[in-house]
Amino acid sequence: MIGKLQCVVLDGPDPRALARFYAALFGGEVDRPDPRWSLDEDWSTLHTADGQVLAFQRAPDHRPPRWPDPAYPQQFHVDVEVADLDRAEQRVLTLGAAPLDTGDRERSWRVYADPAGHPFCLVRI
Repeated sequence: MIGKLQCVVLDGPDPRALARFYAALFGGEVDRPDPRWSLDEDWSTLHTADGQVLAFQRAPDHRPPRWPDPAYPQQFHVDVEVADLDRAEQRVLTLGAAPLDTGDRERSWRVYADPAGHPFCLVRI
């Protein structure tokens, strides 16, 4: 095991509105304070009653999926909680992941693509 599922992140034009929608669907608390995330106009969360977390991220140029049209594919990414970013990075690269963001190596997260191209983040706890 490399890490623990931290949350699933959905992109959209209005993160808080999307969080409220899913709160009505699943129940739970929107934007509960949590040291793992900064909450602002670009990021919102839903802590469900069963302990799962959905997060919502602003995507200003969001193109909604048009299922089953492959020209407008389904969109989301997974955040994976890890204790050691460097070690986790080496392991996911060995499994076939590709780095998508070679920016600031000191921040608490890094972005990769799985072998099929889906983005995911390793997030230091």
